[in-house]
Amino acid sequence: MQAIVIDDSRATRAILTRILEDLDYEVVQAGDGRKALEVLETTPEVELALVDWNMPVMNGLEFVRRARADERYEALTIVMVMTEGDVEHMVAALDAGADEYAMKPFTAQVIREKLELLAVGS
Repeated sequence: MQAIVIDDSRATRAILTRILEDLDYEVVQAGDGRKALEVLETTPEVELALVDWNMPVMNGLEFVRRARADERYEALTIVMVMTEGDVEHMVAALDAGADEYAMKPFTAQVIREKLELLAVGS
């Protein structure tokens, strides 16, 4: 199974990568939404994306909209990772096509439970 972690924070990418690797994912990373779309072009096997809301160049919401507009990524499971506790942001992410969301700070257990809820992973 392959996943992509999209976050401008190197530390957050490392934490999420470790969590996913512990769940038997092969993980690729991107620091923003535009780079993530480039990575997906060359890594079509990616089944799961954990996407930060706030990023430069292309934010997570715009990434979700672009990914959902491209039929190649219709099966991609997208989890928005957000610091905002604002219900409007959660609704916007889900309306744009995110499958689920996780609030920062998160734990490995929270990520595992979200993936189980979505029936992805091991």
